[in-house]
Amino acid sequence: MGKVTYSPGIEFVQGSLAKPKKVDGHSHGDYLIGTHRTAATQNPNCTRLYIRKANTYGVNVSKSQRSLAARTRFSEVQAAVNERNERVKDLSKIAADRAAFLEQKDTAGGKKTMKAYLWKICGDEYDQQHG
Repeated sequence: MGKVTYSPGIEFVQGSLAKPKKVDGHSHGDYLIGTHRTAATQNPNCTRLYIRKANTYGVNVSKSQRSLAARTRFSEVQAAVNERNERVKDLSKIAADRAAFLEQKDTAGGKKTMKAYLWKICGDEYDQQHG
């Protein structure tokens, strides 16, 4: 994967750098989209540049069962993570959650941030409940 470096003085670009123009009923050019990740992560490469075809955002594609299941899983796991984040604010439960996080942190495959750890355990719980 290529790394993006912008001109001096430009740290990052977030949004569309170029859009296709519609002339005589058809599009000329493609989308050029710059992104900058703001979420906490261990990866130092947080800038990406994408090229998308002109018809990318107007295409109406029916969703497969697998795609719908993945979206449902994501929504439910996200709700569980948000619920657990509220639990982390409870001082009576924070010690146990923090101890479990620290216990797995330095193991092979251990999650390095509390948020990643919560996503993992909530995802595992969802998978166990839904086979």
